[in-house]
Amino acid sequence: METTLHRQLKALYADDPNCREVLVDGYRIDAIADGRLVEIQSAPLAAIRRKVAALLERHRVRVVKPLAERTLIVRRARRGGPIVSKRYSPARESLYHLFVELVHFVDVFPHPRLEVDVLLVEQEEHRLPRRKRRWRSKDYRVEDRELREVRTSLTLCSAGDLIALLPPGLPSTFTTADLAATAAVPRWLAQKIAYCLRKTGSATVLGKLRRAVVYELTASCAAGPGREAA
Repeated sequence: METTLHRQLKALYADDPNCREVLVDGYRIDAIADGRLVEIQSAPLAAIRRKVAALLERHRVRVVKPLAERTLIVRRARRGGPIVSKRYSPARESLYHLFVELVHFVDVFPHPRLEVDVLLVEQEEHRLPRRKRRWRSKDYRVEDRELREVRTSLTLCSAGDLIALLPPGLPSTFTTADLAATAAVPRWLAQKIAYCLRKTGSATVLGKLRRAVVYELTASCAAGPGREAA
């Protein structure tokens, strides 16, 4: 079921309701704006990989990926009932979490007709208690998500734009341990970042230092930072 967050982002990109939910080449497209097909994807990017690849054969495409920089959790005891509690979740996503999604999207991005808008948002997540809790499942279900604020927006067009996301102070040759320390992220996330850099041609493997793989940023991909999303 479509969330309020998804509808709000569609309206943000396409003011005209006639430019939302349109059929193009047999695919349902979220919106058309500025001559591009717009796909808003809160779910994993892997789910639209084939769709986007097919559309890129004939069209310019913008993929919009919201990341929850902050989430206000709103709990109710029942649907439509009074609010039981509100609190901010300790979980936060940053621009680095985009690479978790890109791991399954690097065979599509970069592409000359593709832009990826990354939005760091504050959202509300509305939760209801789960009637029958399955083994190891959460004791709630998410009823809806709503947009509170777009805090940061960035448009990525090239492999060089991925390099621009890396933390300042990262040497041109590095290991995932160096990347994790410089970016202050877990090692597993640094490994995903390095994988995406290598698969997109943003970095190459030089060899190994003891047991660690050594990467070098590709000078030809070094570019200015991704521009602010429209």
